[in-house]
Amino acid sequence: MLKEVLVVEGKMDIVAVNRAVEADCIITNGFHFNKKTLANIAAAYKKRGIIILTDPDTAGENIRTFLTKKFPNAKHAYIPKDEATANNDIGVEQASPESIKKALSKVRTLELNPRNEFNAAEMLKFGLSGGEESSKLRDKIGAALGIGYGNVKTFVKRLNSYGVTREEFMEALENVTP
Repeated sequence: MLKEVLVVEGKMDIVAVNRAVEADCIITNGFHFNKKTLANIAAAYKKRGIIILTDPDTAGENIRTFLTKKFPNAKHAYIPKDEATANNDIGVEQASPESIKKALSKVRTLELNPRNEFNAAEMLKFGLSGGEESSKLRDKIGAALGIGYGNVKTFVKRLNSYGVTREEFMEALENVTP
């Protein structure tokens, strides 16, 4: 049983999570938060901590951003888009138990004072920006590091905000590049 409570978007996400791990979950019902849902999330945040596990799409990112502002010490788990896509749908409910377990094994917490370890110029240097395969490479490295996919600006922000070390970054880069 996970110590923290998972915050997911829908009922089918809970079904998928329960196939992977034993955890308590709170459903956001998409971006339609009501006062009771926010109160439940706040109570879980104070008592046990929360892990935000939203879909790897725009709506999921918007929910994650909203929740992060309200609950800055929340933990974050990301399922890569390719591991959460099936039947022409993207979401936690489409992910395999192994993908969910993998995402939960790479949980990260935002640092209140992000570092300036990484920058956009480096992303260009390492082929994560400006090339035909840059987007795919960022996706692979984001999955390896457990920080999800993002455009260059978002990716750099996540590297710095989630405390990714230079060593972790270089290891992920080596493991995903031919």
